[in-house]
Amino acid sequence: MLRVATYHSDDAQLLTAEVQLEYARRYGGDGDTAPIDTSEFDGPGGAFFMVYVDDVAAAMGGWRRHGDDGDAEIKRMFVRPQFQRRGFARMILAELERTAALAGFTRLILETGLAQPEAVAMYRSAGYHDIPAFGFYASDPLSVHLGKTLT
Repeated sequence: MLRVATYHSDDAQLLTAEVQLEYARRYGGDGDTAPIDTSEFDGPGGAFFMVYVDDVAAAMGGWRRHGDDGDAEIKRMFVRPQFQRRGFARMILAELERTAALAGFTRLILETGLAQPEAVAMYRSAGYHDIPAFGFYASDPLSVHLGKTLT
């Protein structure tokens, strides 16, 4: 079941710790070191969602305002391995697109990486295209920057 959540919830922080371990495994180092303020996903400038299966946190994702040009940025998309291949990532992505559009944003953007080919493939199949590099990983050669205009 898809639920509105807060990024600072215990479940979101548990999944964040798990995805950080996965990033460290794939990229080395400490995982994603880009600074994130959990409050960026609250109120009119953001939203955060989680999927639960039998009250167990299975997946998460959110968007936050990015600048003043009508963009919102997707962050913390993650599906726990035992829940993958059930459509949860696409479910969350559809809700992120719907709610960002309702909030008045005209485009969703994101950063992912070459060591996550399944994520790149999912976003591309959902209509996301290459955009100019931005943000914390703009100069990282392993970073992939994608965007999609919302209708």
